[in-house]
Amino acid sequence: MAKITVNGEAQEVQLPLSLTELIKQNNVEQPEMVSVQVNEEFADRTEWDGIQIKDGDSVDFLYFMGGGA
Repeated sequence: MAKITVNGEAQEVQLPLSLTELIKQNNVEQPEMVSVQVNEEFADRTEWDGIQIKDGDSVDFLYFMGGGA
């Protein structure tokens, strides 16, 4: 088992694990509307399948909200 951090919370995951698989495991709502950072670097959506999560990685799912008055 590998230890990673997802949105500031510790998680244990089984490797190998792609970023796409991690998104599914975390039940990310509207994955088409989320931006992802791995170790503080934005991950290109077209590369999610090829990005392999490693022990110690930090992953953040970021949702951008629009709005205003």
